[in-house]
Amino acid sequence: QVQLAESGGGLVQPGGSLRLSCAASGNIINLYTMGWYRQAPGKERELVARISSGGSINYVDSVKGRFTISRDNPNNMVYLQMNSLKPEDTAVYYCNAELRTNILLNAWGQGTLVTVSS
Repeated sequence: QVQLAESGGGLVQPGGSLRLSCAASGNIINLYTMGWYRQAPGKERELVARISSGGSINYVDSVKGRFTISRDNPNNMVYLQMNSLKPEDTAVYYCNAELRTNILLNAWGQGTLVTVSS
């Protein structure tokens, strides 16, 4: 069984920063692309950022220059550093990972709420 456990969400004022963390655990043989998605109320889930096992990175245009994704391969961790936060960044943020146990899986965390408000 595989688990993705997110942490680091919370309430922050506009212009502030938060760092999200996600730990992957379980019978993982290979961990491929890891990423962060978000879903705001009344909106569809969207990709925020993703990073391949080799370090290739993609960001949605709205967070470029403000968010930084990174990963710690030996510890099966992925992070999202969020700076200059805006109210429109308010959403539930989900960790996602493509990985292999005895089968290929696409796994999701339970989500962590980020609220940007004064």
